Amino acid sequence: MGLELYLDLLSQPCRAVYIFAKKNGIPFELRTVELLKGQHLSDAFAQVNPLKKVPALKDGDFTLTESPWALAARSLKADPSWLHGASVWRQQWGHSSSGRPMRSS
Repeated sequence: MGLELYLDLLSQPCRAVYIFAKKNGIPFELRTVELLKGQHLSDAFAQVNPLKKVPALKDGDFTLTESPWALAARSLKADPSWLHGASVWRQQWGHSSSGRPMRSS
């Protein structure tokens, strides 16, 4: 499975992540999480982001859960293809953004 973005486009941080991905031609599958219906509080979504907040990004076994991640990566002058494989993130931090150690690929 490819890159998945968990978003509710009613949320400004989610819209920023969505626009960033579209503008940079990053292929992703949109997973809508309806905040007004409380979908972010479900046990199913907690498997993606234990903090139960959007936006969240999932790329295989790698997960980012903070909203500024996309814009921070761009400000570090990362290559627009930085999301493919998430190896840059793994090398830099060695953990998922939830603080859990990540399995090596």
